[in-house]
Amino acid sequence: MNSGLFQYKIAAFYKFIYLAVEDLAVLRNAIQVAMQERKIVGTVILAVEGINCTVCGSEAAMDGLVGELSEMLASPIEPKYSYSDKPPFRKIDVKIKPEIVTLKREVEIGLGRGTHVSPNEWNEVISDPEVIVLDTRNDYEFKTGTFERAINPGTEKFSELPHYVAENLDPSKHKKVAMFCTGGIRCEKFAPYMRSLGFENVYQLEGGILKYLEEVPAAEQRWRGECYVFDTRVTVDNVLNPGNSSDLSQGE
Repeated sequence: MNSGLFQYKIAAFYKFIYLAVEDLAVLRNAIQVAMQERKIVGTVILAVEGINCTVCGSEAAMDGLVGELSEMLASPIEPKYSYSDKPPFRKIDVKIKPEIVTLKREVEIGLGRGTHVSPNEWNEVISDPEVIVLDTRNDYEFKTGTFERAINPGTEKFSELPHYVAENLDPSKHKKVAMFCTGGIRCEKFAPYMRSLGFENVYQLEGGILKYLEEVPAAEQRWRGECYVFDTRVTVDNVLNPGNSSDLSQGE
C-alpha cells in the first residue's frame, strides 16, 4: 500500500482501560473539540471499560490526534492505519455506551493474557488440523472474506456468538480454538470469555485482520477475499486499499 497516493489517513484502535463514569462526558467533549480543531471525522465509543475509535483526516491531523488522545487517556495507543482517497466518514460521532463492543456478558479481560498470537505466527496456528478456526464476526462480514478453514457462526450481531458456542463447541472435545475479528476488539472480549467456559488453548489474532494484512506479505497470506470495514469503503483488499465488494449487511 502506497499511502502517498491517498489523501485521507484512517486510524482504528481500541483500548480496554478503566474510565470513571463521572469522567466520560468530559472526555467525550474534549475528544469532540480535538476532532473539530483538526477537521477529523469518524466514530468514537466510550464506556467505563475503555475506548473504541475509527477516525480519519489528513496525515498530520491524525498524527496529532493520536498523540493528544494518548495524553487524555494517560496511556499510549497503537492504531492500525489504512488510507483512502475519499473520507470514509461524514461526521463526528462521539458516543457514551455501556460497552465499547457489545457482548452482553460479564467478562474478566485479564483471562485473555497469553492468548495473543502475532500476525507472523498466525498462519502456523491455523494450519494445525486440531485447531478450530472461529470467525467471531457476523455472517455478512464472513461472506466478503475470511481465513482458510474458518468457521462461520452465522451470527447477525456479536452478542449472539455465545449462543453459537454453547450449541456447537465443547471444551472437552475442542481443545484448541483460534479466533479473529476485524481489528481485534471482539476477540479481546471473546478469548477471555472462552477461557471462562473452560476452553484451555485459546488463541486470538493480535491486531485482527487489519494488522495481519498490514504485516504479512500478500504472497504468504492465508486470507481469502476482502475485509469488511464499518465505513463507506465497505471493504478493504488484502493490501488495505479500498475494496470492491458490495455491502452485504444491507441484504443481497
